[in-house]
Parts: sequence; C-alpha cells; structure tokens
Amino acid sequence: MKALIVIDVQNDFCPGGALAVNEGDLIVPGINALMGDFDAVVLTQDWHPAGHSSFASSHAGAAPMSVTQMPYGPQVLWPDHCIQGSNGAAFHKDLHTDPADMIIRKGYNPAIDSYSAFFENDHETPTGLHGYLQTRGVTDLTMVGLATDFCVNYSAVDGANLGYAVTVRTDLCRAIDFDGSLDAALAGMAQAGVKIA
Repeated sequence: MKALIVIDVQNDFCPGGALAVNEGDLIVPGINALMGDFDAVVLTQDWHPAGHSSFASSHAGAAPMSVTQMPYGPQVLWPDHCIQGSNGAAFHKDLHTDPADMIIRKGYNPAIDSYSAFFENDHETPTGLHGYLQTRGVTDLTMVGLATDFCVNYSAVDGANLGYAVTVRTDLCRAIDFDGSLDAALAGMAQAGVKIA
C-alpha cells in the first residue's frame, strides 16, 4: 500500500502569504496529477492558534526568523502564519482536496510547534498519522509540498525512522532555504534512508 503525503500546501506558504515559499504555488498541478496513483492520500495542514509560541510576535523584541530555546530545543520564530480559520491557513484554491482520505492538522498546541506530519517538535507527541497508516497497511510514502527544508524534511525523516519506505519528490516541493537549511535537510534525509527523487 502506497500513500501520497501532501505537506502544507496552504495560502500562507504560497506567494503573497505570510510565510511565502518562492514558487510554492507552482507545484500544485503536479501534485494534483499524482493523487490517482496512490492507495491513500493524506493532506497536512498547519493550524496554529493566534499567539502561538513559535511566532516572533509572541516574544518581546524578537525578530522573525531568529531562533530561541524552547523546553524541547531550538525553535525558529516565524512570522504569524496559518492561524486557525484564516484564509492563510486554507489550502491553495487549486489543490484538489476531495481525493484526500485524511487531513492531519498540526501545530495547534500553543506551546509546541509541529513541523512533522508524525510528531510535534518535542519528537514525542504523535499527530495520529502513524496509527492511521498502520491500520491502512501502508508501507511506502511519497512526500510532496512545502517546505522541503522544514515540514517535508521532518516528516520524511520521521517516516523513515518509523520504518516506512519514504520518497521525497523534490520537483513537487519548494524550500525556504534559510541559512543553508535546504542542503542540510537534503543531507539529513539521505542519511535517514529517504530516497530523494
């Protein structure tokens, strides 16, 4: 059983959004075209409450893209983005959502950010995706979406560590590439056994 995991193709990560990824919208047609090739399709959605602890605006004097220490480790402080119920949190209007078997919302705990589709950033609190995939008998994952160096990267590494055969389609991802983060992510994924296609 093979599943397509579509990571965070949301308005705030596309051009014009609060945390726009360059060309983030250009991957949508290719993702839509892939959906029929898989036994299961899962969409993930960043879903932050207002005032989330990962927002720079929640820390006096902190600049967006600076790094702070949280109880679970280093945390990039982001511009406010993907706030629950906002247009920015909505999926890109051209993304086909009807084929999705499941939508996983993450980042809704105000105290912990959540990049991975499998775990929050404490690397312990599960999202429920692993259990769902196990009950469906899924063994192979193909990951696409935004952004290559953060949510796709964390999801792919966690998936490989959980025993899935994971492929990342870099042609259907785009990166933030913050301070060398893309090269580091690609190296880390390869080291974890993720196939980069």
